[in-house]
Order: sequence, then structure tokens, then C-alpha cells
Amino acid sequence: MPWLFRFFSLWPLAALHALGGVLGWLVWGLSPRYRAQFRAHVAQAGLPFAVARPAIAEAGRFIAELPKLWMRPASESCLGNVRVEGQAHAEQAFAGGRGVIFFGPHCGSFELGPQALAELYGPITAIYRPARKAWLARLEHLARDRANLTVVPASLSGVRLMHKTLKANQAVALLTDQVPPEGLGLWAPFFGKPAYTMTLAARLALQSGAVLLPVSCERLARGKGYFLKIWPPVQGMDASDSGARADLLHGVTQINRAIEAIVLSQPGQYLWGYARYKTPRKETSH
Repeated sequence: MPWLFRFFSLWPLAALHALGGVLGWLVWGLSPRYRAQFRAHVAQAGLPFAVARPAIAEAGRFIAELPKLWMRPASESCLGNVRVEGQAHAEQAFAGGRGVIFFGPHCGSFELGPQALAELYGPITAIYRPARKAWLARLEHLARDRANLTVVPASLSGVRLMHKTLKANQAVALLTDQVPPEGLGLWAPFFGKPAYTMTLAARLALQSGAVLLPVSCERLARGKGYFLKIWPPVQGMDASDSGARADLLHGVTQINRAIEAIVLSQPGQYLWGYARYKTPRKETSH
């Protein structure tokens, strides 16, 4: 399989996105369960299906662009076709001296986001869950672990490294809309329905005083590149704020609201088929 990734990495981005669009519609046509879940989540968000319909093809484009993103030579910058907005938010956050927590949803090119942020504000530590297939796990690690970007597994040692990173006034990156194992999240509203939501980002912010910055990375049409946007910081997460210190549930809810805003800004690129409202699995012991 790695040779196949290298083969597709040589294709122009526009060609990969065209192929991905076909792949997205193929999966849509073959999976009634996927279609039902997709439609249910769009309806839960209060959106007409037509607004989210482009996300069917975009889900395939996410898969198709992975070889290009993962196989990029270490010496080659990823920023050549990335437009960036909101850098003032990041600069102000780093000026506070307590570190920055970049976070976002399964929307747009969330694989490219950490790579671009690492070039802009590295070093960055990103947390991830390794793939179950050994060959894919190895490929993921080699592709994601780059200069100024360190990827760590979702484990106690990984969390400790993230605390150390923030203490050094550096940045961490997380996908906060994925369902964590049982015991590592809280039920918090997401588009008006309880969703089991990871507490890691909120805990890190409350314990370290780091600034929570939402980030989106929109895929532009016809392979023209990407639009990376750094959104205003999540408020009410600092002990120095007026009033009582924000509790964990409040923090998790605020993070979900920030994710909702990103999704509503680009509903045609969110992975609506992701099982966001599922019951969390039990963490296996080793």
C-alpha cells in the first residue's frame, strides 16, 4: 500500500480532488447506513440537506488528498497554496506566555491544518489515535511526524508531553469532535443534542492557562489550495477572568460551540457521516 500512496502523491491536487469526488459519491451510493447517518446529523444541525450536499464529494476528496499531504518531501513547504487568516489571534495568544491549544473538527483538510500550523508557529505537539492496521499506523506516524510537528499517541505519556509543551509557551493541536473512550469525556450539547465530548482540551486550558484557538482549514474548489483560518479564542477559560473559574463542563460546552461555528461556516466540508453521537467505547487495558 505505501507504493500506492507514493504513486498518487505525484498526481496534481486538482486530479486527486476530482477522483475523490467520485469516490465520495460511490460510498454514498453503496452505504444506506452512511446516508441515513449523514442526513440525520444534517437535520440535527438545523440545516437543509442541499447546504450540506457538497460534503458527500468532499469526504472522498479528504481521502484522495492524503497521499499528497503525507508523502510531501520534508524539505518542501506546505504553505505555497495555503491562504492564512487570523494570525493576529495566534500572535496575541503566544504573547500571553502560557502556550496555545489549536483545535478543530473533522471539517475540510484537517490533516493539512497541523502541518501548516507547525510551519507558522512550531514546534507543535499533536495527539492522535494510531490506526489499527500496522502498515497504516507506521505510514501515519512517518507522514505526520515532521520538522516542528511531533505526533504523540493518546496516552498518559502523550498528555504529559502536551503539558510540558504548553509550559514552554509552545502549541498543541487536537481534533476535539472525535468521541473519546469511556471515562475520558463528558456529555455536552452539540447542535442541541448530547454528544460524548473529550475533556482533554478544556483540562489543558484550565490547568495551564493556555489559550484555546479554534482553527479551520477549508479545501478550495478545483484543487486551488486551502484556506486556513485561526478563529478568535474561546472565552471564559482563564482563572483570571472576572467571576468564578470556568468548570470543566462549561469549557467543553464552549469548545463544542466553537466547533459548531466552524461547521456552520462550511457545512459542505464537514464529515457529517461521522458517528458523533455514539456511545463511547470502553478503553481496553494492556
